[in-house]
Amino acid sequence: MAVASTDPTMPPTMPATRGSAGRAIAAATIGNALEWFDLAVYALMAAYIGQVFFPAGAPGVQLVQAYAVFGVTYLIRPLGGLVIGAYADRHGRKKALVLTIWLMALGTLLIVVMPGYATFGLLAPVGIVVARLIQGFAAGGEFGAATSFLVEQDESRKGFLGSFQFASQGLATLLSSGFAAGLTAVLSKEEMAAWGWRVPFVFGLLVLPVGLYIRRYVLESPAITPEATGERPSPIRSVFRDHWGGLLIAGGALVISTALNFILQYMPTFGIEELGLNDSLSFVALLITGVTLTVATPFVGLLADRFGRLKIMIPAAVLIGGGVVPLFLWLTASPSFLTLTLCMAVLGLLKAAYFGALPSVMADAFPVRARATGLSFSYNAAVAVFGGFTPAIAAALVSGTGSQVSPAYYLLAVSFLSVVALACALRTRGIR
Repeated sequence: MAVASTDPTMPPTMPATRGSAGRAIAAATIGNALEWFDLAVYALMAAYIGQVFFPAGAPGVQLVQAYAVFGVTYLIRPLGGLVIGAYADRHGRKKALVLTIWLMALGTLLIVVMPGYATFGLLAPVGIVVARLIQGFAAGGEFGAATSFLVEQDESRKGFLGSFQFASQGLATLLSSGFAAGLTAVLSKEEMAAWGWRVPFVFGLLVLPVGLYIRRYVLESPAITPEATGERPSPIRSVFRDHWGGLLIAGGALVISTALNFILQYMPTFGIEELGLNDSLSFVALLITGVTLTVATPFVGLLADRFGRLKIMIPAAVLIGGGVVPLFLWLTASPSFLTLTLCMAVLGLLKAAYFGALPSVMADAFPVRARATGLSFSYNAAVAVFGGFTPAIAAALVSGTGSQVSPAYYLLAVSFLSVVALACALRTRGIR
């Protein structure tokens, strides 16, 4: 039976079989996980990257500089989202996914081989910025193409299928924190700064064979037909002319999720630098959180398809905003591995509850013909403002205010933005 498209100008499409949907999930999840692994591992290795690529100085200054590079590269992501998203809407999701994987591999390779400041001088931090810009451009197009690819496999299961977009990011957290915990457990700080931090990036180059797999063995999205990829108005022009409401809803809904994601990435460094916790154990706490995000998110997607997406997401957003300050107060009052793990596990569960259904909600804000473009730009604009700079903002807030709880108030503030966006999605678009 044909499934009606959300875009009246598009022909009806046939739902994917469970086998083809499974292959699509595998390809998108593995590709996403490895791409987001390359991005996440930079945040975890920031303390060592700061020592290698920036002039000697106060360790706190080097850390802020390293995180600033992490944040600056997010500024190019909206551009990557527009370019690659439009390419996905015009030429197909599959081609765009292959392109993003090859670009991410190039950026990762540059990080692997880049000499440090002591050897290369000012060219070293410039080279890292260039590598991160390439990665950011690629990641900019990844979300829209991959999310469209997943939710278009089967309209009746779009909550579950879309959830694998963020489950794959949980897998990336699991992989990156596993590397960080293992390396810091067996290597000294000197060995980590000398070469150990490069090991995860070498692993990240596995993204290349995944690109070949997608190109050879995975079918195109059922919504993409020869008629759909013919001559049509520019998806970029269409998004900015006709779909401003969709951009605001999708971007606003993402705000709390992306801010919390990067706070979770920052918390091991927070535990090490501010609370004096063991390096390896702090990364183990993130590893446990990664397991939670990877396993719980698809179950939330299943529940969302059955009971309604906003019925789960709005309470989760309220609980994140209301619970983060007490959790940080508890962590700073009783700093320990157990406390850090429990705080991060609670936040991880709340995040899974919120973002399990989020990709399909964001996808419903746009028609098929401009979906990848709209998703990519809204996602990356929100991530650039509320995500990429979150670790730097958190570190700067702690340093500037002297309050170790200050990052929690930032999360409390942005949670209100997402609740408003979801209310608008329900009221103006009938998204449930």
